[in-house]
Amino acid sequence: MNAGHRSARHIASRKGPSICHARISPYSSAATATAPAPETQAQLSSIPPVTSTSLAQSYQVRAGVVLSRPPLLTRDLHPFEKSFFLYQRRLNERLALPFPRYFYFKKDTPADIDWKRKMKQRLTPARDIGVYNPYGPEGWNDEVLVGAKEAEPAWQVERLLEDADASAPESTGADAAKGMEGAAVAEAGVEIAAEASKKKAEPIERPMPRETEADRKGDQRSLDRLMQRSLYLVVQNKEGRWVLPDDQIQGRETLHQAAERVLVHNGGLNMNTWVVGNVPVGHYSFDYVKRRPHPERANVEALGEKIFFMKARIMAGQASLEDNKLGIKDFKWLTKEEVQKVVNQKYWSAIQNMLTDR
Repeated sequence: MNAGHRSARHIASRKGPSICHARISPYSSAATATAPAPETQAQLSSIPPVTSTSLAQSYQVRAGVVLSRPPLLTRDLHPFEKSFFLYQRRLNERLALPFPRYFYFKKDTPADIDWKRKMKQRLTPARDIGVYNPYGPEGWNDEVLVGAKEAEPAWQVERLLEDADASAPESTGADAAKGMEGAAVAEAGVEIAAEASKKKAEPIERPMPRETEADRKGDQRSLDRLMQRSLYLVVQNKEGRWVLPDDQIQGRETLHQAAERVLVHNGGLNMNTWVVGNVPVGHYSFDYVKRRPHPERANVEALGEKIFFMKARIMAGQASLEDNKLGIKDFKWLTKEEVQKVVNQKYWSAIQNMLTDR
């Protein structure tokens, strides 16, 4: 006899009506439900009745904004990318047809003399690929090692600037005037000299640096820092916590309308912003340690907060703490990694997927 049989025999041997032969009528069950036992009636009478003074429970719904400034510059190239792009330019020099110099420059003119001088220095018309002769015996060797100085954009920019700043030698005027007679010689020499001096006087415009003054100072309030990354507005609320801007939804506001008001109340009117769409990109919820009255609904007890975040972009302007209506103490424009350092871990777990890595 197995254990199941022994258990069945043990239950069947108990005193009282046998379970195997017990029959329950649905009508008797209904009668039992309609006429509860005296003990059940006593228990029901001890439960206090529900009155209109009982507090309902709900969460406080708030609208948050993920306000970002997108990257303004392309990212820095990887060392392999730098070498690859320089290799492509050298390959183009090797495969291109010889440059028809006399088609573009008249013989013995200042432009022709300047061209011959530069070709003697760099062996190729290209100004930013280093010393390389595509038609010499080593023309096949157009590859560049990773880390070579010729592959660095800064080195290439300097070579382009040097080439633009270089002018024809002083004897250019005399060489260009050969074959002319009388007053034409003097007039041509004066014109060429004036053009050369004017070229020297005009400063060569240099490209703007990729690192700004705000980067050097570490100013996290500036929008001019980290031009290659996306920056997000975070504010320090009246409790001292760093969070994304948010506020309680008022009246019959939609999330889009509430997000626009949140931006004005947190960052002031001196921001040209655009709220993207009408659907939130994420949410964050938490429960209060101690329940409190709901700020918008009477006779309702707030269990916690649910914040729904809308995506927005800033096109111009800057945030300001003047005339702030939400008690904001400070603000910063931070990257995704910097946001993680200032917010708490639970809050970060909810918002990290809303922020881009770049």
